[in-house]
Amino acid sequence: MAQSQGWLRRYFKAFCKGFFVAVPVAVTFLDRVACVARVEGASMQPSLNPGGSQTSDVVLLNHWKVRNFEVQRGDIVSLV
Repeated sequence: MAQSQGWLRRYFKAFCKGFFVAVPVAVTFLDRVACVARVEGASMQPSLNPGGSQTSDVVLLNHWKVRNFEVQRGDIVSLV
């Protein structure tokens, strides 16, 4: 019984350490570098969501390109 509690305590402690490191890193990455967005509907057809299917496409939005003004013709830009 004591061994199972020790294992559980070590596991919980390792989980908490990883959680408190991974969450700020993930939030910073998604805020500063890139984020994932879902494209639904017919507004971006035929480039995204071709064929009028009911499923949605997933795209990676690159924040660095916009900050450095490296947007070129043919790039997809997302506005909030």
